[in-house]
Amino acid sequence: MAVKNEGEPFTRIDVHEAKEMIDNGDVQVVDSREMHEHAEGHVPGSINISHMATLVRADELVSDKPILFICKSGQRSAVAAEFAASLGHNDLYNVEGGHDDWEAAGYQMETDN
Repeated sequence: MAVKNEGEPFTRIDVHEAKEMIDNGDVQVVDSREMHEHAEGHVPGSINISHMATLVRADELVSDKPILFICKSGQRSAVAAEFAASLGHNDLYNVEGGHDDWEAAGYQMETDN
């Protein structure tokens, strides 16, 4: 169930909510892990911007649709969402449980092979 905590500029969602948003379309999915982690398996269609590169690569974040941040478990993606909020983005989601939960749920993964 989506949770919006006071003091956090993003909404926490689980992988099932993320999958539904992705299936409904018109969202950007940002994989906040390192490049080698992304290459090994990621949410289909996601772009890879490591959490510490979010500010530097700000021009790659969309401003006209929700942005879902996902990492391995939900920690780095939360940091990336905080960075995006500091840039003025406000329709932000952190995927709790990250790729670990995504894969455990049996959802499709892409690789860069």
